[in-house]
Amino acid sequence: MTSMIPAPRLLNLLALLGCIVAMAGALYLQHVDGLEPCPLCIFQRVGVMAAALVLLVAVLHGPKRVGIRVYAVLTALASMGGGAISIRHIWLQSLPADEVPACGPGLEYMLDVFPLQNVVQQVLAGSGECAELDWSFLGLSLPAWTLVVFSGLLLVALIQLFRPLPR
Repeated sequence: MTSMIPAPRLLNLLALLGCIVAMAGALYLQHVDGLEPCPLCIFQRVGVMAAALVLLVAVLHGPKRVGIRVYAVLTALASMGGGAISIRHIWLQSLPADEVPACGPGLEYMLDVFPLQNVVQQVLAGSGECAELDWSFLGLSLPAWTLVVFSGLLLVALIQLFRPLPR
């Protein structure tokens, strides 16, 4: 079974390429299709970029033994954080119209005016703009697709975490 799993460096590279494709898709939707990201979308992008950064360092470093596990844990943390934000976003989109929170100020304004801790709390609470369903593909909304990406990254991290260590 383990012979079917790519080498740690190659698996990290494939996951990194997945992050790059996800970000390219998000940027295409924003800059070509004109779909402006809500604050929760931006936080999900940060999660993808955090995982991508960890994976890039892991690919460049090519660690052995314990280093493989360390990068796996960091990738898992970024994936779980981003996945939790995706789940929150999906939940907001599933609310009936009368239960959707009111729209709040934009993320740039909040970052200029409020302390970072308050900004994070307000964004995670969600707003009306985060509840809008502007795009879907194969019946899944953008946050649902982002959750698929985070799930794949978490799977890669778990494979790296529990694979037999090289000598």
